[in-house]
Amino acid sequence: MKRDDIPLAGPAPAADAIPSAAAALVRLQDVHLSFGDNAVLKGIDVQVRRGEAVSIIGPSGSGKSTILRCITGLLRPQRGEIVVGDTPVHTLRTEAALIALRKRVGFVFQQYNLFPHLTVLENLVIAPTRVVGRDRATARQEARELLDKVRLSHKENAYPGELSGGQQQRVAIARALAMRPELILFDEVTSALDPETVGEVLTVIRDLVKDGMTCVLVTHEMRFAEEVSDQVYFTEAGRIVEHGPAAQIFGDPRSPRTREFLQRALGEGPRTRPAPATPPLAFNQLRFAL
Repeated sequence: MKRDDIPLAGPAPAADAIPSAAAALVRLQDVHLSFGDNAVLKGIDVQVRRGEAVSIIGPSGSGKSTILRCITGLLRPQRGEIVVGDTPVHTLRTEAALIALRKRVGFVFQQYNLFPHLTVLENLVIAPTRVVGRDRATARQEARELLDKVRLSHKENAYPGELSGGQQQRVAIARALAMRPELILFDEVTSALDPETVGEVLTVIRDLVKDGMTCVLVTHEMRFAEEVSDQVYFTEAGRIVEHGPAAQIFGDPRSPRTREFLQRALGEGPRTRPAPATPPLAFNQLRFAL
């Protein structure tokens, strides 16, 4: 598996040191979480191995984003175990312990959350220097390498307000990588973008997956999930309905509910409206990324 020279996640292990049955980098077991009387997660089991890309798909409100927030300790379940590497996340109580975890886990949200008063380069430098204590010269050099990786080296002196939504999201991805995380969580990172800029963000994620970065993606981009994912989890109403290799989930889903969801999401379901009696006026159909 190819790796770039940029130290995104520390030195890569030797290829023969990663057996197919390698221990999971992320493990959720029987995770339950409720807000008052509203049960959001109802016994979630998820595993992510090093170097894998795992997509979590499902209808809105099914608990997908909540799973990501549990992995980073942003939300604390009432029951179950969450382990990242050798860290039992479900037992962490102090802010120092949570900060240590988040140094190892990158999180890219729907909204970019860039500092508007800092240049693109300084948005990448601030966390490595202030949180990790990396020297400024090294942090700036690595930030420039990361900007080149996300195809924005020409924007290092620009401010976020001068960028398009797709460019800001690519900066947000580079900022997450600047901390050299073990894995990155992507939470619907294209949902707020103009359809024309979705592709440039997906290209960056695709490159990270090819380079062997461990990624967990919550996404409505079904074709992209099918292309890049090693494993796919389909959630509904706070439960894992089905999971398996991407080829099986998208090619031959076992659950009728998974099959129905994918038919609708991919536009392959039966027509629900009769054809118009007269030919409609010609128009260009826009593709919207949910």
